[in-house]
Amino acid sequence: MKQNKLAIIPVMLCFFAMGFVDLVGIASNYVKADLGLSDSIANLLPSLVFFWFLIFSVPTGMLMNKIGRKPTVMLSLLITLVSLLLPLFSDTFAVMLISFSLLGIGNALMQTSLNPLVSAIIKGDNLASTLTFGQFIKAIASFSAPYLALWGAVAAIPTFGLGWRVLFLIFLVAGVLSTVLLGITHVDEEPSDSSSSFVDCVKLLSRPIVLLCFLGIICHVGIDVGTNTTAPKILMERLGWTLNEAAFATSLYFIFRTAGCLTGSLIMRVVKPRIFFAVSAVMMVASMVLLFVGTLSIALYVAIALVGFGNSNVFSIIFSQALISVPDRKNEVSGLMIMGLFGGTIFPLLMGFATDACHLQAGAVAVMAIGVVYLILFTKNIKQ
Repeated sequence: MKQNKLAIIPVMLCFFAMGFVDLVGIASNYVKADLGLSDSIANLLPSLVFFWFLIFSVPTGMLMNKIGRKPTVMLSLLITLVSLLLPLFSDTFAVMLISFSLLGIGNALMQTSLNPLVSAIIKGDNLASTLTFGQFIKAIASFSAPYLALWGAVAAIPTFGLGWRVLFLIFLVAGVLSTVLLGITHVDEEPSDSSSSFVDCVKLLSRPIVLLCFLGIICHVGIDVGTNTTAPKILMERLGWTLNEAAFATSLYFIFRTAGCLTGSLIMRVVKPRIFFAVSAVMMVASMVLLFVGTLSIALYVAIALVGFGNSNVFSIIFSQALISVPDRKNEVSGLMIMGLFGGTIFPLLMGFATDACHLQAGAVAVMAIGVVYLILFTKNIKQ
């Protein structure tokens, strides 16, 4: 048991590797600037990353039943390392498409298998708070990505000629460390007696709470990726800033998301999930209003901070509610919930089209607001 408890350390490092996927927001902005792309085409990059969650999440749940959760996480890390390696050799749009696709595939496998792996180590009521702490570790990688890209873009010291792409090199080194440490760590997993087919997994969506949680994950990720991608564009549009100046917006979002994950992991030990979720949703409502009408830097900063803090604990609460609702099918439920990350494809595409249609970033904000409304309505479904 002592050895199994210590396994949480390398598992938390894997949460850091999970955060690599959030580099797509700032990376897509730099690719757009480098290649002169429209919003619709540039948003294809983050959309492509999260498209693979639709394809691979449920099969990954079935794969875990066959080979186990830790081997599945190891496979995801190896795919992620390849995705980070490719941009070091070329910055063409084709290479970026391949890199982002592999990043999405690796992350789909990782998010599907890593959360259930935590449930093999942490039992009982502490699961939600532990998953939230994992999101805190993930958020450290998320908010560091824009700073690393900015540093690479303006650094006075050599960055191997990579410019903003130096962030791929730094994350590659961290990913290798996570892979090695998890590989040498023993994790006790309960054997799976499930041999569900793809159809059996999808049928779980016929359970109302599972379906509602699935839609909640779609909205959460849509808001997350949407803010990650759109926040710098809003500052550039309304304040006339350059991309390097506006890149801070993405970091600001993840700084407050990180703070929200850290405090949330503590607050949820004493506050009922429904109350905490409701407060988080109200914060996001206020954020959408400010993002839609705000024209001053302070108002936009407050809006970005509110959506970052408010959205920080939504995933862990919804995910834990789904696992609790079907305790004997955790692998399959995990696959379905992670398939909901497909929202990261739907929302940026719709936001890009809305922005191009009205020629204002307010169109993108309106799309995100739809997701916020759903989360408000979802609150009543959370168990006390």
